[in-house]
Amino acid sequence: MANIILGIESSCDDTSAAIIKDCVLMSNVIASQKVHEDYGGVVPELASRAHQQNIVPVVSEAIRKAGINKADIDAIAFTRGPGLLGSLLVGTSFAKGLALALDKPIVDVNHLHGHVLSHFIKEDENTVTPDFPFLCLLISGGNSQIIKVNSPYDMEILGQTIDDAAGEAFDKCAKVMGLPYPGGPFIDRLAAEGDPKRFKFSKPHIEGLNYSFSGLKTSFLYTLRDELKSNPNFIEENKADLAASLQATIIAILMDKLDKAVKLTGIGQIAIGGGVSANSGVRNAIQHYCDVHHLKAFIPKRLFTTDNAAMIAVAGHFKFIKKDFCSFSDVPFARVTV
Repeated sequence: MANIILGIESSCDDTSAAIIKDCVLMSNVIASQKVHEDYGGVVPELASRAHQQNIVPVVSEAIRKAGINKADIDAIAFTRGPGLLGSLLVGTSFAKGLALALDKPIVDVNHLHGHVLSHFIKEDENTVTPDFPFLCLLISGGNSQIIKVNSPYDMEILGQTIDDAAGEAFDKCAKVMGLPYPGGPFIDRLAAEGDPKRFKFSKPHIEGLNYSFSGLKTSFLYTLRDELKSNPNFIEENKADLAASLQATIIAILMDKLDKAVKLTGIGQIAIGGGVSANSGVRNAIQHYCDVHHLKAFIPKRLFTTDNAAMIAVAGHFKFIKKDFCSFSDVPFARVTV
């Protein structure tokens, strides 16, 4: 029998609600917060207040677009963590209240699991999904991980960042260049116009499959410092080349470890997820690598790379099948790993 899951996502600065029916997407509504652009980063207090304003209309709109009644919902899945605690509290509290009112079970979802399982969002019955096991390169503002996904319930971290994440490197370097927040998309657009070989930035030498991006960030800052001493207009005159070189270096770091993971595991299916997987350079690099090595690439639509409730609903679907419900006394958590 088909099950209908309402997903609620409020981990950072996007309020989202989605409805799925046996993983087939019926609606996915996202309310983004523009207020943070003036501050160059997410302000937690402002984020939680915006979630309070947005969550009721967003959930109502998701239910309306899905063409169902609230009573048709079989379970409510919500992001329990990781994320901003105040933002998580809004989504968690709303999910609990609605579940109590409807007498429905609740399912807590690890936000990172949602990104990994976003590949199982079906927009129609013909959607192709990965077979288990597969490798997932999870790259976002706060996480850079290579995960061996054995099943929806069994995920093994093979490598992860020991300092900054790839998204942090993009955003922090973009901020120094005077680009708006979030900086990653601006770097991506500028990179298309620049020379990726113009500047050389440091690459880390970390053993195994772990990542490091703090050295790259420092190398980038030192390059700007040295060049600005002789040319105050250096950044403005070289923005495209700086962006292209930065992006190429980050991609090279990511792909080096992914290649090692493929050779170590022998797994022939590669998926990407998280906000940085929207980067066109990353997407092209993954597709090219898989084409050259005769592997299967799973690259999500950009809509499903950012924080969205569809991925939370899908992750909740798998837990619902196992009747892995959470208690109404469970509280959100700010930090956790896969």
